[in-house]
Amino acid sequence: MSGSLLTVRPDGVDYRKILLSDTPLIDVRAPIEFKQGAFPTSANLPLMLDSEREAVGISYKQEGQEAALALGHQLVYGEVREARMALWREACLKNPNGYIYCFRGGLRSHLVQEWLHAEGLDYPLIEGGYKALRTFLLGVNQQAASEPITLIGGNTGSGKTRLVREIKGGIDLEGAAHHRGSSFGRTLVQQTSQIDFENRLAIILLKKQEEGTHHWVLEDEGRTIGSNHVPLDIYDSMQTAPVAVIDDPFDVRVTRLHEEYVDLMRVEFERCYGKEQGWAAFAEYLRHGMYAIRKRLGMERYQELARVMDDALQTHLSTNKSDKHLDWLIPLLKDYYDPMYTYQLSKKADRIVFRGDYAEVRDYLLSSGE
Repeated sequence: MSGSLLTVRPDGVDYRKILLSDTPLIDVRAPIEFKQGAFPTSANLPLMLDSEREAVGISYKQEGQEAALALGHQLVYGEVREARMALWREACLKNPNGYIYCFRGGLRSHLVQEWLHAEGLDYPLIEGGYKALRTFLLGVNQQAASEPITLIGGNTGSGKTRLVREIKGGIDLEGAAHHRGSSFGRTLVQQTSQIDFENRLAIILLKKQEEGTHHWVLEDEGRTIGSNHVPLDIYDSMQTAPVAVIDDPFDVRVTRLHEEYVDLMRVEFERCYGKEQGWAAFAEYLRHGMYAIRKRLGMERYQELARVMDDALQTHLSTNKSDKHLDWLIPLLKDYYDPMYTYQLSKKADRIVFRGDYAEVRDYLLSSGE
């Protein structure tokens, strides 16, 4: 492994250890910065709100650092400061093993650290801040991309994601992105920013490396997973990786999709939102999935399948039986998803190293040490 990923920084902060141990982090950047990208274990307890940060930034540009600092102290003062101090104290006491950080480990995190020290709380900060941790994680993704990769291919419904989760070196890109990749791929967990996705993926890779894994098994994905994109270094490596293809029978794949898209999603929506609201959200999820591919289907075909879906939803609601959904799911799989993936896979024919059903591909990967 590259030495740069093992280095303990001059300030004694071991980025690798912090990220491997899911260390709690207090992010004192403004909310808008946090929303653009942070880390899975970080909580945003800002020194300044977005409007305050903007005002200080303008002051810095127009009048210099001294004036900007003075304005910052003026804005975060009295009851405002005490309210924020209370949140920082609570977080520090709740997570005594944590760290504070701002963007570069500069004025904001040092100031919060000083205020806490004045109240008897000595709490460490990350020198280099968010930028340093982010740079470290980008390095993890780049390094992982240089290690061997095997892809799992197969038509929609082949269980590729399930198999990735079974294999020791499996990296669930869709799970990290909170999206299953297709037009019906939305989950109940909202997708986050691209930076959050990349950070989350890097930490997953880092933990796998710590377990001794240096050969990755990934699903044969496109670059885009919902609103997120596979990091370019990893995606580029996927374009030359060998492919093991699951060739499961059509009826087996239909059954999987019916379970994932219909039965399980209805349960999840109703568990999350309650029966009535959950049903409405579930129906909207299915309709939106079909609507998202209307142009590719062609409007006439889309309108026909949308009508069949509406009939299936009505029957499902009135009888509590979901079999009617097969009336739109089967033609969608046969006439849309299968031809599309078969074409995509044909361009990778020279990289296919094994074909078999789900169990056979699993055994192949296990016997190959993946």
